[in-house]
Amino acid sequence: MTYVDRAFDALGDPTRRAIFTRLRAGALSVGELADGLDVTRPAVSQHLAVLKAARLATSRPEGTRRLYAVDRRGVEALHDWLDGFWDQTLASFKAAAERQAANEGRS
Repeated sequence: MTYVDRAFDALGDPTRRAIFTRLRAGALSVGELADGLDVTRPAVSQHLAVLKAARLATSRPEGTRRLYAVDRRGVEALHDWLDGFWDQTLASFKAAAERQAANEGRS
């Protein structure tokens, strides 16, 4: 399984998406991430482990706690994958438009 596959699987869970969205604002502790969510701190830690395995989150120690942040590697991998999808879609659209133009030119 690729990191892109893991990232999409990880973001398929609404709680992980909420955690990931909160991390966009900057580094946060598990307690800060758990505030306002309907899950426990241990559950947030488990979700963070999945996000880390998918390279969507990183952690670093700060004093007696760990701070979590968005991992750019995973975001860049998703971005690259989506860019490839978009490039392929545009190329298909261009080919279809050229075929249509050629067919109209024959009429």
